[in-house]
Amino acid sequence: MSARIFKTSNSAELLEGMRTARMSIGRGDVVAIPTDTQYALVADAFKPAAVAKLRSARGMPANAPLSVFLPGIPTLAALAEHVDEDVKTLAQEFWPGGLTLIVPAGESLAWDLGETKGTVALRMPGNRIALELLSETGPLVQSGAFIQGEKPLVSPSAIAKRLGDAVSVFLAAGEEKPGKEFSTVIDATGVGHPGGKLRVVREGLIPLTDIFHAVPAERFA
Repeated sequence: MSARIFKTSNSAELLEGMRTARMSIGRGDVVAIPTDTQYALVADAFKPAAVAKLRSARGMPANAPLSVFLPGIPTLAALAEHVDEDVKTLAQEFWPGGLTLIVPAGESLAWDLGETKGTVALRMPGNRIALELLSETGPLVQSGAFIQGEKPLVSPSAIAKRLGDAVSVFLAAGEEKPGKEFSTVIDATGVGHPGGKLRVVREGLIPLTDIFHAVPAERFA
């Protein structure tokens, strides 16, 4: 059985879908949502069983690292051990949007994101539906809504069919339709050390020319 798909372009269905998604996340289930890059699977990061369900839905190894969606920039300071000025600049320039920032994780975080070596990958997605849900749930663990090793799909019905009953609720995009692009990923875990620099892990939705316009290229290794 596939996930129940809610067409969020319809206001009544959006309200019902949001309520159902919140309840599902609260129960520890996996929900699919639209983002500005592609559809994503989200779950309660503080429920180990929910995180395990998300990994299982994608066919990921038990300790595979996962990233986190944030509802807003202020949450960055709450989840990171330290926020460098360049990280603040990048977040203010490109959030909400297709930029993932890897930072040292705060010591008080009681969740299992896999083999992250004391780091956490954070993003504030640039999608109205995603941000509305996050504003009500708080940070959620996330990963792409496709089987690991396969290409991303863009049709909600196709994704729901592929993932089957591993996902309980699917919030389909309205006018802001996701594609197959990935976020641009910047590793900022080295900047807290003497001579440490930012590092580009992946160029995605946001071109590096835009990144280097916000933070000079010489700040990168």
